[in-house]
Amino acid sequence: GGDDAINTTIINFNNEKMQITWATRELFPNENVSFFYTFGEGKNKVWKPCTIYLLDQDYNSGCLFKTEGPTLTISIRNSNGSDVLFAKNLKADFYIKPSPPENVTFFWKEDTVTVSCNKPERNAWCLRFELQYKSKFDKEWQSRTSKCCSIGEQGFDPRKCYSFRARLTRLVPHCNVVKYSSDWAAETFWMNGTLLDSCDDDITPQSKTVIILSCSLAVVLMMLILLILLCKWQRVQMSVLPAIPDPKYPFADLFNDHNGNLQEWLDKNDHVVLQTKLEYEEPESITEAESQQEDGKNSDKQGPLEKIFTFSGAAENNDGKAAEIACLIPAPNTTAPFAGFHIIMNDDMYVML
Repeated sequence: GGDDAINTTIINFNNEKMQITWATRELFPNENVSFFYTFGEGKNKVWKPCTIYLLDQDYNSGCLFKTEGPTLTISIRNSNGSDVLFAKNLKADFYIKPSPPENVTFFWKEDTVTVSCNKPERNAWCLRFELQYKSKFDKEWQSRTSKCCSIGEQGFDPRKCYSFRARLTRLVPHCNVVKYSSDWAAETFWMNGTLLDSCDDDITPQSKTVIILSCSLAVVLMMLILLILLCKWQRVQMSVLPAIPDPKYPFADLFNDHNGNLQEWLDKNDHVVLQTKLEYEEPESITEAESQQEDGKNSDKQGPLEKIFTFSGAAENNDGKAAEIACLIPAPNTTAPFAGFHIIMNDDMYVML
């Protein structure tokens, strides 16, 4: 076939190794082709078979061999090498893919950084030095290009951590027919002239201490606020729902010691009941009771003494029925003692014990 019958990919790795590839499944279906090459010219051509094939689904799709000169001729043939399917002459120097830059160094001066690398021994003028950088706050790389092999850039913030990477690019069309660039050199991380393992390390111990103290202070403040809210809630709860005393504690002996006998309990615990009653009375009730007692004393001084209603008066009367009537229907303005209190009774009231 002719020189441009098929498309091939040709890469000369730093003028050391050649890699030729083709689309074998599209160009030569169901046929495993063979590859030959030579760096000679004229009658001195010596065809060499490929020894290292690149495979695509078990079919030969490329060849890798050593670069031996500037002029190269390739030939793709059938499986036994008898028929030529494709042939091409080319300049190997026009397909060079440079190696990554070596010994990349950084020089920092205030907000300016100068990056350089080792200069290649051959054709350094064909190369361009490309530098890319970004801070951890940037989403995209910032790119700068200069002659091989040094570049300077300014405007770096000393408070930010930056990632740097560099590579070499071959000039087109003066040196290459295809624009090949090297792989990126190892990425490095810098902050204000200091080399770091990563930009995650730009948090200094001082800032870590500040973060820890801030978190601790926030926790203490939250606990203090919760304590204040809890105290206020208890006050609100006490004012809205005041505590009701449990009657089982002051009257426990009524059921435990006296089996519920109220009269017996009253006889023995008159003063206790009175004291308990006074403890749980509101100040207004106590004031009202005192005013009533003072009114009672004044009335005692002004009028005749009132009759005191007792059970003994009924007992002296040998008439049982009269005693029963006396218990049920007290005389008007009769005063009856009960648990230390004097109760004034009228015709409409009765007492049963």
